[in-house]
Amino acid sequence: MFWILILALGLVAWLVFTFNKLVRTRNQSRNAWADIDVQLKRRYDLIPNLVETVKGYAGHEKETFEAVVEARNRAMAAQGPAQKGPAEGQLGQALGSLFALAEGYPELRAVDNFLQLQGTLSEIEEALQNARRYYNAVVRDLNTAIEQFPSNLVAGLFGFTLGDFFKIEAAEREAPRVDLDSE
Repeated sequence: MFWILILALGLVAWLVFTFNKLVRTRNQSRNAWADIDVQLKRRYDLIPNLVETVKGYAGHEKETFEAVVEARNRAMAAQGPAQKGPAEGQLGQALGSLFALAEGYPELRAVDNFLQLQGTLSEIEEALQNARRYYNAVVRDLNTAIEQFPSNLVAGLFGFTLGDFFKIEAAEREAPRVDLDSE
């Protein structure tokens, strides 16, 4: 009888430990996603200022500006990692086009406001890359815990679901870059 009680207590302790580990990892993934959202909001807020600055020097390039604004709106409307990844990739490509356009205007490249906006965007892109990397690592840990035996038994019992990785297409992985020194 004593050994059955010890075994039962051990099983309950393992169940509680495993459940708490799954909850902790799920909450870390939610927190990591919130960090990505913060960086994306900073990016979305910066884009209109960037477009307006470039528009002042290259106002006749309407298609490029519209593409950036449309890509920004699609990215803002996307929900969750599965939709955000491709939408963010398209936004990155549109921003790349905007910077490529800006390269054709040397007077724009000399404007402090444009250089400051470009520097801020570069900082945001780096913070986004770090947030994505951390989020994907936490989701990997969560998914591993959900799928590995025996923690998969607890995960199934309490309805834990696999997390989505934040993925972007291969062609869209590079942050928009502009070489301001070349002419």
